[in-house]
Amino acid sequence: MLGAIVGDVIGSVHEGAGTKTKDFPLFVPQSTFTDDSVLTVAVAEWILSGQNLVDLLHTYTNAYPGRGYGGMFHRWASDHVREPYNSFGNGAAMRVSPVGFAFETMEEVLAWSERCTAVTHNHPEGIRGAQATAAAIYLARRGQDKDQIRSTLESQFGYDLSARLDQIRPTYDFDETCQGTVPQALAAFFESTSQTPPAKRVA
Repeated sequence: MLGAIVGDVIGSVHEGAGTKTKDFPLFVPQSTFTDDSVLTVAVAEWILSGQNLVDLLHTYTNAYPGRGYGGMFHRWASDHVREPYNSFGNGAAMRVSPVGFAFETMEEVLAWSERCTAVTHNHPEGIRGAQATAAAIYLARRGQDKDQIRSTLESQFGYDLSARLDQIRPTYDFDETCQGTVPQALAAFFESTSQTPPAKRVA
């Protein structure tokens, strides 16, 4: 969850900017948290407290206005609507990370991801994107390597995760849909490298 929030802050100045390089400072004066951090915290509180998720999403959105909420979601929260609006936007995938950390079986992760998503993004693509994101987090937490995670996600969710970033970048444009962002984000994860901290020297 902390990684999701840090990534949100780092990426806040790049959303819609067309950045296609890794050569940029992680934090600049304009870096800030967005709606994705706000709603991620709301989901975490829902899991921990058992409160009503719709009420929490309304409360958090209105407590932190102007954070880049999508138009449909903003109207939903501002008007205190209680029914979903069939969205397949990637906001559902952006707020779901606590689910991947909170549960001990894949069945629980998938069920809670759907519950988390369907209050707003009840379109099948919205649910699929959120479930795939939470599943990837769960599988990584369980110690699976990237090839195992890729294989599971392709099999379970039907995504083609074979593309590499150098194939995606040249033609990729700003996209707010789950189907247009979740596979690409997963591709970035599969190509990322983790660095092991150097061993501490003992005097």
